[in-house]
Amino acid sequence: MADDARITVDGIGGLFVSSQDPVRLTEWYERHLGVLHPPSSYGGQVWHQEAGPTVVAVFPDGPEPDHIGPSGWGINFRVADLDRLVAQLRADGVEVSVNPETYPNGRFASLRDPDGNPVELWQPAP
Repeated sequence: MADDARITVDGIGGLFVSSQDPVRLTEWYERHLGVLHPPSSYGGQVWHQEAGPTVVAVFPDGPEPDHIGPSGWGINFRVADLDRLVAQLRADGVEVSVNPETYPNGRFASLRDPDGNPVELWQPAP
């Protein structure tokens, strides 16, 4: 089969993590980031992400970069208004660090979920 005829995936269908308190972590993601909890039935409502660029980066084992946690994973969410979401998170008592630099691909902020997993927020450049 020629390389140009290869089938590829269309997007991310789920992210699966473990937690000592999965209910608390699920509720945190829904309350603070709007990521709906998994439905209890196949007909239930699920979170839909906006179409856009997604990077899958694999790093070597060893000391983790800031956006990779000790569990070996980290997530980056695209946001439309970084400043507004950061203000909302801070009002809820969530510690957020905004990167002061604006990169060619946009702006970033970092935080940790209740389990200490890294969460990065990214507002793409216009």
